[in-house]
Amino acid sequence: MRALDALRQADVIACEDTRVTSKLLAIHGIASPLVPYHEHNAGRVGPRLIERLKNGETVALVSDAGTPLVSDPGYKLVRACLEEKIPVTPLPGASSILAALVVSGLPTDRFFFAGFLPPKSAARLSALAEIAEIPATLVFLETAKRLTAALQDMAAVLGVREAAVARELTKKFEETRRGTLDDLAAHYREAGAPRGEVTIVVAPFAGQGIDDTELDRLLLAALDGASVKDAAQIVTAATGLQKKRVYARALVLKEGRE
Repeated sequence: MRALDALRQADVIACEDTRVTSKLLAIHGIASPLVPYHEHNAGRVGPRLIERLKNGETVALVSDAGTPLVSDPGYKLVRACLEEKIPVTPLPGASSILAALVVSGLPTDRFFFAGFLPPKSAARLSALAEIAEIPATLVFLETAKRLTAALQDMAAVLGVREAAVARELTKKFEETRRGTLDDLAAHYREAGAPRGEVTIVVAPFAGQGIDDTELDRLLLAALDGASVKDAAQIVTAATGLQKKRVYARALVLKEGRE
């Protein structure tokens, strides 16, 4: 109700897509004018919104789905407001990050939101290696098209961990699938890319020991998308094993493939 009041009282509503927001406003009989504000026009539209705010108008900022400012350019507008001493009031909407976390069955006391991983495998593997040993549940956003590849790389770097893949959270066709990273990768490899927005939740690093069989599995997976040196670095970061041991084994496995 508070959010509806804010939208009714706004002099202008900045939104990702006016076609989407106009449907919401029509349902509730709200006639406030709309202006598109998104990643591609933020540099041009943002200053205009600041001027309106400085002139005493009220601006509401909404997103098409989820909580505004999370993985969208709204933070730039907030920073500009703070620089101009313009007050900002949050009215959070549904968040796929928190929704996925609470339905995952994984620890919620500490979590790390990593956003979207790089689209290319080599860069994705490196990014995962940087956060592999964080002692907190990991939360990612991902496109449906890249889901299988992302899960495969997560399994390669993060090892055997419980995880959950949630899609379309808080919407009509929401779905959550749980299992190990390997199991989830195998499922979507077979079933194909799901529809809708995807959130991935991965269990925290537990510092568990790695035997030779598991080391080989991690290295072989990493070698699919990286050089021997990079694969060794990725697995070393993920397991905490001695770098020389991991690199030597990576060389052996690489030669065995050739």
